[in-house]
Amino acid sequence: MKKVVLILALTLITQFGFSVSVAQSLRSANSRSASTATAPKSSLPRKNGSVRFAVIGDTGTGTQKQYQLGEVLLRAHAAFPFEMVLLLGDNLYGGESPKDYRDKFEQVSKTLIDNKVKFFATLGNHDEPAQRFYENFNMSGKEYYRFTKGDVAFYSLNSNYMDKKQIDWLTGELGKDTSKWKIFFCHHPPYSSGGKHGSDKQLREIVEPIFLKYGANVVLAGHDHFYERVKPQKGIYYFVSGAGGQLRSGDVRNNSPLTDKAFDTDMSFMLVEIADDQFYFQTISRTGQTVDVGVLPLQKKRS
Repeated sequence: MKKVVLILALTLITQFGFSVSVAQSLRSANSRSASTATAPKSSLPRKNGSVRFAVIGDTGTGTQKQYQLGEVLLRAHAAFPFEMVLLLGDNLYGGESPKDYRDKFEQVSKTLIDNKVKFFATLGNHDEPAQRFYENFNMSGKEYYRFTKGDVAFYSLNSNYMDKKQIDWLTGELGKDTSKWKIFFCHHPPYSSGGKHGSDKQLREIVEPIFLKYGANVVLAGHDHFYERVKPQKGIYYFVSGAGGQLRSGDVRNNSPLTDKAFDTDMSFMLVEIADDQFYFQTISRTGQTVDVGVLPLQKKRS
């Protein structure tokens, strides 16, 4: 049977000039498989003037399931037109050639990019620093950076190495930041119930005092390949969303005192809407099912 397929492919290329790559065939098959997923329904309010974005981590595998989740994310955009996506690191696994960028990111996200959705990346432990120069990651050549949307300030941190230079930059930026919401995204989670990795206590010792001093609201991280909504820690909301390209099934520790809600049986991403003093969130699986949803109030200013 394999011989017949190969001969047919060669015949098509020879007679009609077709160039059919294995990757293209796989992507086509992936789309067909994903088409059986339930179309996700948005549970978010879509208020006028709100800031809307998606969150997804550990994406860059180029696998069939990544493409399936990417199609569900595209369908979610139709129901909830977010303007950007936060990438939580490990954006490319196993190589960073032009082909890797193409197969593990560009083809998965092409329709969103064509629709002017911007991706903002942070660096994971599997990522080369050179990713900061890649146009579609919008890092502007920086390993850590800040940008704003309305009353929301976003801080992308390089959690691989929190050196003095980065800390000084962070405290300097926060010292003059008057934004209502301060959202941080990085790869390693300060709090996590993962059995494989779990909480990065060394990172937490560095950043938590800064978060508390300057009024951090939400911290988004990947690294652990599941979804977890952590119980508020010292008044700060923490999420783990690291199941965008692969899954570590059953990795959330049972009866963890950190967990408010967890999902580790399939891949997933988050949708977020920030409107006035409310942080709305919805987490959607590869099959299009909502696995977590809720709204969190803006924390009171700390004295």
